[in-house]
Amino acid sequence: MQRIPLEVRPQVLTQARTMNQLVTNLYTRRALAQRAQAQGLAQNPEVAAALALARDKVLSDALLVQVDRSNTPSDTQAVAMARTIYKAQAAEYAEPEQVQVRHILILVKDPSEDAAAKAKAQDLLTKVRAGGDFAALAKQNSGDPGSAEKGGDLGFFAKGRMVPEFDTAAWALQKPGDTSEVIKTQFGYHVLQLVGRKPAGQKPFEEVQEALVAKVRQAEQQKGRNELAKTLEETVKLDDAAIKATVDKLVAPAPAAPAKK
Repeated sequence: MQRIPLEVRPQVLTQARTMNQLVTNLYTRRALAQRAQAQGLAQNPEVAAALALARDKVLSDALLVQVDRSNTPSDTQAVAMARTIYKAQAAEYAEPEQVQVRHILILVKDPSEDAAAKAKAQDLLTKVRAGGDFAALAKQNSGDPGSAEKGGDLGFFAKGRMVPEFDTAAWALQKPGDTSEVIKTQFGYHVLQLVGRKPAGQKPFEEVQEALVAKVRQAEQQKGRNELAKTLEETVKLDDAAIKATVDKLVAPAPAAPAKK
């Protein structure tokens, strides 16, 4: 149960059928193991080696969890360390100037639809400039489902992120509320409205804090693991002759089968 992800654990635990299956699986595994033990299979060299490896893995994983915990900085320490990285690597968090626009897209799926699509886009532009609600018109008419439900809002984007015709029209808008003329792209006809501009600057620490804190914690935990590995390396002395003998045995060709008479 501990291995079930936290986000779905409540759903699993409240489903009787699933829980019964889990318990049945655990019982079956335990019962089979007991029978194997009774039959002396634990003394089989290959089984004994596998058991030893499994035991080593469980214990070593538990130790690594302990090492990670002891090397995990507190929330306050992690945030302070994240701020230091944020300041030291300011260039990584620089953002170019960005614009935010809404758009209405009238799709052109076939050349025969071109004139009608252009006329519809022009009519919508006329309505917007006469005081129409751009967001409402986008929801009702835009062929871009991703932005239509948000009133045509595409969010902030930097220069060069959109197709050339769209990009040029977006960056030509100066004041919030300004609208473009009808423009054509490979997708169809668009009407754009400027929502706002964001000057070049640095991404706020709050936007990157979570990722930086996670990075700090991971780095500190890895540092602890590296220190542990270093102490273990100092205790290792390889028996090269034994390793070679084992390899030679494993790669030796199988003896030929006796010829049939």
